[in-house]
Amino acid sequence: MRIAIATDAWFPQVNGVVRTLAATVAELDRRGYEVELITPQNFATMPMPGYNSIRLAMAPRFTTRRMLGKFKPDIVHIATEGPIGWSARSWCKSHRVPFTSAFHTQFPKYASVRTGLSEDVFWPVMRRFHRSSRAVLAATPSLETELKGRGITQVRPWGRGVDHWLFRPTGELHEALANLPRPILLNVGRVAPEKNLEAFLDANLPGSKVIVGDGPDLERLRVLYPEVHFVGALAGEELAAAYRAADCFVFPSLTDTFGLVVIEALSSGVPVAAYPVQGPIDILGPNGRGTGPEMPATVGVCDQDLERAVLKALTLDRSAAAVFGQRFSWERATDQFIAAITEARAEAELWSAQSVGLWFEPSKTKTMLQIFI
Repeated sequence: MRIAIATDAWFPQVNGVVRTLAATVAELDRRGYEVELITPQNFATMPMPGYNSIRLAMAPRFTTRRMLGKFKPDIVHIATEGPIGWSARSWCKSHRVPFTSAFHTQFPKYASVRTGLSEDVFWPVMRRFHRSSRAVLAATPSLETELKGRGITQVRPWGRGVDHWLFRPTGELHEALANLPRPILLNVGRVAPEKNLEAFLDANLPGSKVIVGDGPDLERLRVLYPEVHFVGALAGEELAAAYRAADCFVFPSLTDTFGLVVIEALSSGVPVAAYPVQGPIDILGPNGRGTGPEMPATVGVCDQDLERAVLKALTLDRSAAAVFGQRFSWERATDQFIAAITEARAEAELWSAQSVGLWFEPSKTKTMLQIFI
């Protein structure tokens, strides 16, 4: 199968969308699928207003159409609702090529935080974008429920995984964290208003608070919280070493659809403290023992009182967190991705056959021409 993946989020950005796509593409390549990537690297770009580290493709329509036309995909997966995503969507509709999409980012909630407007103002754009998608991939059951409630009904599951070789409980500790006063309370991610970091930074907690990441709010928070250790963006072994050095991973976000950093922390043997909201509660469950088959030990705490969640999480068993993190694999997540796009392509082919009047009887022994119009 020839799969084109169109995304406005790609390297050098470091975020959950990029890491999810990179891991999925690597797994698809390993399984022998032919994949074409359409990313901002194919275009001239400009910084996103208010967020210079994110580069948006400028006038991507022509190049997107040229690349897709040359590749001739069997199906297109559109990962983001940005300029590249809209251009790929337009090409698919005009060429009658089926496409799937994903709901990685809560743009309505992000936009609400940044503008002060109700998120309801922004949902019509999301519905329009995903309306023609054969399958909208969602990371968690609660996100699936929300999307269906918002009128996006063709939702399919697509979970997330962890690189277990990288994010492991044993190994070196990051030198910038290793000697800090304990307990070390860590957050990893984009330093931006929608991440609700001030709920963590204002909390009355013992030890050292550490922020790993970059973003538009970094300099402001550095000034407001001089006692906090802002390490900057880390990747690879440096990031893994930072996780291992922590005693608790604190995830104050109220807007994430999943929270890839949560399972990276768990896989590294670090218990998690979070609010009981979409994303962390889908991972940890209401009692901190996961969803589905419950763990015999608690690996995280979801509580409306973040201080209480952190203090409880500091008492948890690190080895249990690492065992729980093993549940999440990119192989299993890619199985779900392939199932969704395979089903979407099959449905599109059946619809195409019916539209020209071809009907195949269940026995597959007789083919008839049937006129519908």
